Amino acid sequence: MRFIDECTLDVEAGDGGNGAIAFRREKFVPLGGPAGGDGGSGGDVIFVSDPGLNTLYDLYHTRKVVADAGAPGEGKDCFGRGGTDKRIRVPLGTIVFDRETGATLGELTHADQELVIARGGRGGRGNIHFATPVDKAPHKAETGKPGEKRRLRLELKSMADVGLLGFPNVGKSTLISNVSRAKPKIADYPFTTLEPHLGVVTVGDSHGGTGRHFVIADIPGLIPGASTGHGLGIQFLRHIERTRVLLHLVTLSDEPNRDPLEDYRALRNELGSYNSELAEHVEVVALSKADLPEVSEAYPELKARFAELDIELHRVSSATHDGLTDLMNRLAREIFE
Repeated sequence: MRFIDECTLDVEAGDGGNGAIAFRREKFVPLGGPAGGDGGSGGDVIFVSDPGLNTLYDLYHTRKVVADAGAPGEGKDCFGRGGTDKRIRVPLGTIVFDRETGATLGELTHADQELVIARGGRGGRGNIHFATPVDKAPHKAETGKPGEKRRLRLELKSMADVGLLGFPNVGKSTLISNVSRAKPKIADYPFTTLEPHLGVVTVGDSHGGTGRHFVIADIPGLIPGASTGHGLGIQFLRHIERTRVLLHLVTLSDEPNRDPLEDYRALRNELGSYNSELAEHVEVVALSKADLPEVSEAYPELKARFAELDIELHRVSSATHDGLTDLMNRLAREIFE
């Protein structure tokens, strides 16, 4: 299934049913009073957040969603049946915008949250409501009100505690696959990851029930200029806006003029250019691929250089799992303490 994090959708709530004009026809009551019931209200269009979804793919090709109209009123004081609500399941982290005004209509940020996005029209009143001492048999009833219509834009921001950042090929996908049950595609070329992957990390005693859990999001590799549309970054930077901690992965590269500290600074610049608030997030920095001799040898000098910026540089290897437990515990402390 394709990862889709933005789509448009038109929604129409149901129209209210018309009120009825009817009269009693009882034996021995030739001039029976009004008996027309009210029309039923139209159904609402409701978004419901579903933790089991992680893409807007199901709505991507949907042009319009229409809720049921209310049934008209009937004789013998019978009211019309209300229209059935149209419930649309969307991923956690979905934001709903009005396409015409640009206004934010709501966000769905916790499981099974409901957002009424278009309300059904009220049913019209039947002629039982219009009798007066002067007009005891009114031939008057109301038509149902139309349901709300909206043109929407939906945007998905992943719900994660930790955003995993780094240049292509620094080992993000391998790390998240080792510390969680996420199974991202892994290969030795840029932009292997073409969509965010979410993994649940458990620290502490998971079998005894005392462990703590947090969600980590593997964001596709960023490059300089990502905040202005280069590479894949602008497409996915929104997915780290809700994170509480940013985990920067750096490592040595064969590319000329690449340096781990400069890579970190470049990513910081992209974050600030996209959203200045991201630059204020708590950060943890780790040197990956520490099982490689050249990376291990470079670590002491790199650690000292990062320390000059008051940054602790962790050392990890996804291949040998060296340092992963300590790194996950550090992230847990930043999240829970």
